[in-house]
Amino acid sequence: MKRAIPVLVLSVAGLIPVWRYEPSLGTPTTEAASPATASTPSAESGAADSGSSDSGSSDSGSSESGSAADTVVKGSTVNTDKGPVQVQVTFAGDRITAVTMLQQPNHPQTTAAVPQLVAETLEAQSADVDTVSGATITSDGYKESLQAAIDAKGA
Repeated sequence: MKRAIPVLVLSVAGLIPVWRYEPSLGTPTTEAASPATASTPSAESGAADSGSSDSGSSDSGSSESGSAADTVVKGSTVNTDKGPVQVQVTFAGDRITAVTMLQQPNHPQTTAAVPQLVAETLEAQSADVDTVSGATITSDGYKESLQAAIDAKGA
């Protein structure tokens, strides 16, 4: 009987985290999750408008032009286990000046990883960035979409 009470208490204490766990729903968002990106409000509203009207052909990389000096290129939509990932890259000449997430999984690790991925992209000026621990699937999708945008810019 002396062991029954601690076993019962520890069992309940071990089950509480399981009951409180909320799995990812995998619903994509079209908002930019990174406040670190340097984009103008007009570019964000243009991205939202083009994302909603271009949903049928979002799997292929496409180009848009912003101002005369900047080129905005969308990467391909990469379907991951957590949800779709798509980036939009702004180039000034050959330099990457901004990266915006057009689609991303609605997941806490993804939300935390995006600013780090964007910062590393702006520093590296390529898709050769480190995978973020805890967001491996999203990081891989990000790099694939980013590389597609870079390739579309070069073509």
